[in-house]
Amino acid sequence: MMHSSKTLYVHTIGCQMNVYDGEQIARGLIPLGYRPVGRPEAADLIVVNTCAIREKAEQKVFSFLGRLAILKEKRPDLIIAVGGCVAQQEGERILSRAPYVDIVFGTRSIDRLPELLADAAASGRPRVAVEMAADAFVTPRPPEKGERVSGFVTIMQGCDNHCTYCVVPSVRGSETSKPPEAVLAEVRGLTEAGVREVTLLGQNVNSYGRKEGLCDFPDLLGMLNEIEGLERIRFTTSHPKDLSDRLIAAFRDLPRLCKHIHLPIQSGSDRILKRMNRKYTRAVYLDRIEKLRTACPEIAVTSDFIAGFPGETDDDFRQTLSIIETVGYDSLFAFQYSDRPSAPAARFSDKVPDPVKAERLRRLFDLQSRITLEKHQKLVGRVETVLVDGPAKKQPADGPVSDPTQWAGRTSGNKIVNFTLTPHWKSEAVCPGRLIPVRIEAAFPHSLRGRPVDGGAPRSGAQGEETHAA
Repeated sequence: MMHSSKTLYVHTIGCQMNVYDGEQIARGLIPLGYRPVGRPEAADLIVVNTCAIREKAEQKVFSFLGRLAILKEKRPDLIIAVGGCVAQQEGERILSRAPYVDIVFGTRSIDRLPELLADAAASGRPRVAVEMAADAFVTPRPPEKGERVSGFVTIMQGCDNHCTYCVVPSVRGSETSKPPEAVLAEVRGLTEAGVREVTLLGQNVNSYGRKEGLCDFPDLLGMLNEIEGLERIRFTTSHPKDLSDRLIAAFRDLPRLCKHIHLPIQSGSDRILKRMNRKYTRAVYLDRIEKLRTACPEIAVTSDFIAGFPGETDDDFRQTLSIIETVGYDSLFAFQYSDRPSAPAARFSDKVPDPVKAERLRRLFDLQSRITLEKHQKLVGRVETVLVDGPAKKQPADGPVSDPTQWAGRTSGNKIVNFTLTPHWKSEAVCPGRLIPVRIEAAFPHSLRGRPVDGGAPRSGAQGEETHAA
């Protein structure tokens, strides 16, 4: 059946899993005649894909919904749908705060959106679907051929760890793994569409397959490593307590597995880690880091931290700064602690004052900025293999707006590299998805800059990919 053309705007807030869900939402509505547009004012349907992990993310949701009220008043036929973690958490309460919303759908009801749209249109009443189905993975829909170089694949959903600050178990449910054959089929579909780098997503990918008796995560990575046309494999997030020796060995043994791990620690204090219910100690975490760097000396390590968790003393925070120095992270994400509904830590009485949390976060970022820049400076003069993403987003101030010699990509260690083509290189020989040897010439806090090595050649296939000195 042919559908008349309608317009869609998807507004995604939050993590990579939300980005994946947002992409699947947009592709799933194509058969209904929806085509994406770049601004909400031009849309017939607006989907707000939400995040509840921190208070600020939730505030962004209701702030954005407030702006949509004006559009709805001007155009009563505009359809507004709210999905994701805030939708799962709040359910019908969203309609009390934003009565102009037409559809509320939870994290495991994404595939029901077409049905909910039809029901809302037929009844003229809002529809709410937040049932927590046991295995309701989003039906994967590959991108158009050549649309992108990198893609996400959700291999797990939910979490069973119950960290005291976290709402994921309540908004994404119990841990469930996607069957390996489904993961392999989805990745093959992406590579056939031209995707060269895949990031595997889950709240704790290290425990993949354990509950269902499927293959474990290192075995899954081994199977993915054999897929023709796939250049690079990444994954997030890893829980330190489940980082096995076999997974550590995979960084040494699997050529397509990127030399980068995101290993959240959250705090450097054993006392705070216990209050967080993280189930590992500082010593155990440092042992994992040592094993990783023994197996793969060039591995880049990134992490997550929470500043000002309830009960965190000055000494606890000094231990956090200490572990940042000891590990020497390549970069990190850090946030001020905020109470979340249904999270046990919300009931802890010994809250840290907001100004103290803000000061600790600033000190944490100041320290990491220095470490990151030092690490980047050590790469100057080296040759890094860069997977080309596309033209550089920031063009030279004194050059044309779209300079065909300016390109950007990422190293295996997930560092952004902006590079300038030399006369030896023809711009048509460089395209998204190619692997280019780039000599690093300058280091910045958030990126590197360089030039392709003369005599080098674009190539495909990550077998034997390496970083080497000039």
